[in-house]
Amino acid sequence: MPIIVNLDVMMAKRKMSSSELAEKIGISQANLSILKTGKAKAIRFSTLEAICKALDCQPGDILEYSEKA
Repeated sequence: MPIIVNLDVMMAKRKMSSSELAEKIGISQANLSILKTGKAKAIRFSTLEAICKALDCQPGDILEYSEKA
């Protein structure tokens, strides 16, 4: 998929665990794992907004487009 998810990178930069982020944004750890691994087919804007708020980042810090992926 040409969309690369860098959620794990931002979590590491903010020193936040998966369980902590999942709790802050109100989703299960299983769904967060699906997002982190890039296996999700879609993401709600409300979820993306919650992630950006929790990690103090921009959507472009988490999502990246690459034709080579």
